[in-house]
Amino acid sequence: MSVLYGADAVYLAGTDFGMRSFAGNFSPEELPEAVGYAHEHGVKVHVTVNTMPRNEEIAQLPAYLERLDDAGVDALIVADLGAFTLAGKYAPRCERHISTQQSIANYECATAWYDLGAKRVVLARELNLEEIRHIRENTPKELEIETFGHGAMCVSYSGRCLLSNYMTGRDSNRGACAQPCRYQYTLMEEKRPGEYFPVFEDEKGTYILNSRDMCMIDHLKDLMDAGVDCIKIEGRAKSAYYAAITTGAYRHCIDDIAAGKPIDPVWRDEVEKISHRVYSTGFYYGFPGQYTEHSRYIRQWQVCAIVESCDENGLALCSLRNKFPEGTELEVVGPDLKPFAFTAANMTDLDGTALAEPRTPEMEFYLPLPQAVPPYSIIRRAVDLSAK
Repeated sequence: MSVLYGADAVYLAGTDFGMRSFAGNFSPEELPEAVGYAHEHGVKVHVTVNTMPRNEEIAQLPAYLERLDDAGVDALIVADLGAFTLAGKYAPRCERHISTQQSIANYECATAWYDLGAKRVVLARELNLEEIRHIRENTPKELEIETFGHGAMCVSYSGRCLLSNYMTGRDSNRGACAQPCRYQYTLMEEKRPGEYFPVFEDEKGTYILNSRDMCMIDHLKDLMDAGVDCIKIEGRAKSAYYAAITTGAYRHCIDDIAAGKPIDPVWRDEVEKISHRVYSTGFYYGFPGQYTEHSRYIRQWQVCAIVESCDENGLALCSLRNKFPEGTELEVVGPDLKPFAFTAANMTDLDGTALAEPRTPEMEFYLPLPQAVPPYSIIRRAVDLSAK
């Protein structure tokens, strides 16, 4: 979806050495197909190799790097110096990008990685705009600078947290964080085991470790002016809908700014139509402070169907995701398609039989639209699914 909705590059992982070990990562057979698909659409592929390998793992890395090189991967995102060195030897056709896991926070560190052969550095998320500008002004112009622009924030320093490992045995530094910083906590006194005393922030408890989601869509010009070459949107372990909508929103807003035009508010509003926590601007304008009100996601839109094809008259062949009845107020958004609303009517199955409500997941059905739309357009409806 990110490819179709306007990404210049996508970052993903194979089955090993990535920081999202529970995501649906690409098998050795799938990865070349994904690279080929992206390249057909003019989109680059960056593969994460950003864990810190142990001794018993490092011996497996050369063969893995060779597979990535043979698959046509454009860049490797690495954090470990040994992995960086091996990438230069065993994946010579791939650019080497330095992961945010390295916590690059000054121009000397960024320049040192450039001198070693890095093409790009992904800066620490804890930097403000002035610090980024200073790094840009004091590093080689050939070194590309990437920063995070949208997605989940970590309560720890660039993910260097032991809480998940301690509480659940899942190590955040090896891509398996259980996000215990989002849990609801109460207080227990050691001589009163089993008696839980609430520490109130609201009626459900306290969220003393919680953080908001980052959203910089209203401040893209500031990022550009600071010298940022690439804005990263969190996408792995997220839904296809999330990836599509955020990519499309940022694509259109960036293009408007680059063209010297005011941002079309319809695209800015798209980031409110995905599942997200309360938004913030991270550290870009100073220390954000801790958010303790709640850890709930805001979910106010539901995907109903995906358009598989559509004729010139707007008759769309759709694949169902969530059932909806005739008469439902719906909205369509698609690759380079501005959202528009319509009312569901005159639906039929593949045999032409009228459908009052398509109900079977992934069933195909016909839905007349007010205009033709491209494949992979998304049909959604406004419905509050936020946790209460």
